[in-house]
Amino acid sequence: MDKNKHTGGETQKVKLELYKSKEKIHPREIKGRFQTLRTLAVWVLLGLFYVLPWLNWDGHQAVLFDLPHRRFYIFGLTFWPQDFIYLSWLLIIAAFSLFFFTALAGRLWCGYACPQTVWTELFIWIERLVEGDRNKQIKLDKGPWTREKIVKKFIKHALWIALALWTGYTFVGYFTPIRELGHNILHGQLGPWETFWILFYALATYGNAGILREQVCLYMCPYARFQSAMFDRDTLIISYDEKRGEPRMKGRKRREEALAKGEPVGDCIDCTMCVQVCPTGIDIRDGLQYECIACAACIDACDEVMIREGKEPGLIRYTTENALEGKPTHILRPRMVFYFMILMGMVGLFTYSLAHRQSLQVDVLRDRNALYRIVDSKTVENVYTLKIANKGDKLLHFEVSAEGVPGMQVVLPKQDKNKVAEPGQLINLTAKVRAPMDKLKRIQTIRLTVRGKEDPQAEDTEKTKYFGPK
Repeated sequence: MDKNKHTGGETQKVKLELYKSKEKIHPREIKGRFQTLRTLAVWVLLGLFYVLPWLNWDGHQAVLFDLPHRRFYIFGLTFWPQDFIYLSWLLIIAAFSLFFFTALAGRLWCGYACPQTVWTELFIWIERLVEGDRNKQIKLDKGPWTREKIVKKFIKHALWIALALWTGYTFVGYFTPIRELGHNILHGQLGPWETFWILFYALATYGNAGILREQVCLYMCPYARFQSAMFDRDTLIISYDEKRGEPRMKGRKRREEALAKGEPVGDCIDCTMCVQVCPTGIDIRDGLQYECIACAACIDACDEVMIREGKEPGLIRYTTENALEGKPTHILRPRMVFYFMILMGMVGLFTYSLAHRQSLQVDVLRDRNALYRIVDSKTVENVYTLKIANKGDKLLHFEVSAEGVPGMQVVLPKQDKNKVAEPGQLINLTAKVRAPMDKLKRIQTIRLTVRGKEDPQAEDTEKTKYFGPK
């Protein structure tokens, strides 16, 4: 497949192979405003991941997904399998967030928050710490296997493996109390599943962040493949200003000679710094490419060169296709308004639902064998089955009351009067609701209220139909 490439004012055809064997990329370290933001994001996200399991809240781990006991602790809230709807809701919010921010400013997720990006940055930092900067790494890789090379490679991979194992241990610590997990490791009492997942996650971290790196983004991640469906001509993307930069020309003397002859000279000096700092090894000057993860390293590198050359920064910058063509850019457009309204609505409803979440959930089922029963000449009885889910942290006994008809009372069978619901347990209670016959209509609505005796806030009220003979 052929592709046009501009070099030195000329257009050349470059042959692109469908498959190319992996060549290790050594990204150059660069400083700048966007890299400062990325570094801050990396340390905040890594800090949250590694620190959260060690925090306690109300006597237990602040964030713990206790699968054996089917309960999930998240900062004082306890969730049960019955609360699975919240997870579904959260995933939908995450999907709409991805749509919104991608349509707004491209692959912000990939460049600043993706776990692959975050851990790769950490592994690259370790590599630089041990082997030196980009030039030293390239020289070391191309050189023979000397004692120095063996020692540096061993230290680097040892640190990588140690970090990967600590990452696996931390990951499993979200599902098994992390202090208990550490105790079991020290005393050789680690279970088979915990051992498997620590080693599996450690291997995945070591392989993805240390060995595969950009190959995960290029060949394994599906996001890069469908990102174009979420872009439009008003999406902020990292772009090279071809009108300003071309024809590019390397060498100060050559540029001065071309200017003296009255030949056009672009601002790009063809220093390839934008390529050297790119973690996926692409040339942003070739246009928008699916390999670009929007890390903005090329922007910081190019701005540094432009300032040094006495030119205005922004040859490579966040911009839109319309802006590059001199057309108006519309950040506030119907698509963005739609995404934002849907996203804010869902976040608001999710927050409201979470704030008003009850620790007791009751479902009322009528007895299908009979609409009503005549207890005596003055009393009618309807029978209901109450399915009660205890979603709190306390063991509960229950009391049941009914409203809707004067003189109405609830009778529980003897075996149900002292029935107990453990935390997370679902139990059935049979409730016989009796009412005076002379106060009844044929069909009316009543309210059944179930309260936990040990927890005043454990209460739920449900409406149901009550039938009488009239």
